[in-house]
Amino acid sequence: MITIEQTDNLVNVAVLGEFTLADFKAFEQQSLYKLTTPGALNLLFDLRGMLDYSVDVAWEEIKFFSSEHNHDFSKIAVVTDNQWVTWNAWLSRLFVDAEICVFTDYETAKEWTQGQPE
Repeated sequence: MITIEQTDNLVNVAVLGEFTLADFKAFEQQSLYKLTTPGALNLLFDLRGMLDYSVDVAWEEIKFFSSEHNHDFSKIAVVTDNQWVTWNAWLSRLFVDAEICVFTDYETAKEWTQGQPE
């Protein structure tokens, strides 16, 4: 299950439990809508509550960020204390032309995506 909040230049996603393909499609739809507005768009993924994700989500993520929208985002923050998710975020840097940072603290990540000092 996911929750999605939007502000001026931020799509804020929190994942609870399993991250499913339907969840990713909801994120994708909200992001595509937000991309129609002017200005740089930032993403904040709070993955501290994520227990698992399916292979089809991983594939959709690669397609969405690598070929279709690799230049559309300015900053992507990932909040996690899971080492595997951290490695995945760093690997994503190969596919996305955005600044990607991993945080363990949600408030610090949110400040960073909003352009405020850490």
